[in-house]
Amino acid sequence: MPGVGVRTGARILTEVGDGSTFPTAGHLAAYAGLAPATRSSCSSIRGEQPSRRGNKQLKRAFFLSAFAALSDPASRAYYDKKIAKGKHHTQALLCLARRRTDVLFAMLRDGTFYEPQTAAAS
Repeated sequence: MPGVGVRTGARILTEVGDGSTFPTAGHLAAYAGLAPATRSSCSSIRGEQPSRRGNKQLKRAFFLSAFAALSDPASRAYYDKKIAKGKHHTQALLCLARRRTDVLFAMLRDGTFYEPQTAAAS
């Protein structure tokens, strides 16, 4: 995957393993601390915020790989789309990191290598 080097890849594989522990990509994202958490107290709901739970080292590895992947056109387009929707830089990077967990989960589930998306011809 773009943005995943030797050290980051080793950290991710060390923490995730073969991925058989996680039934869905959402479970992997929650384990990494990249799934949003609703903060609520009785009748007050404060909305979705980044989770403070999860594996800190894995979250950092995904965050750094997302930052490094901004030079990739597909990742940059997703990041720019989130910025256009009004997200701040860190929020957009967290969205990109979460999306990368989905891609990693699919790669581990299917036993495939990363293949960049190609633009569909109309």
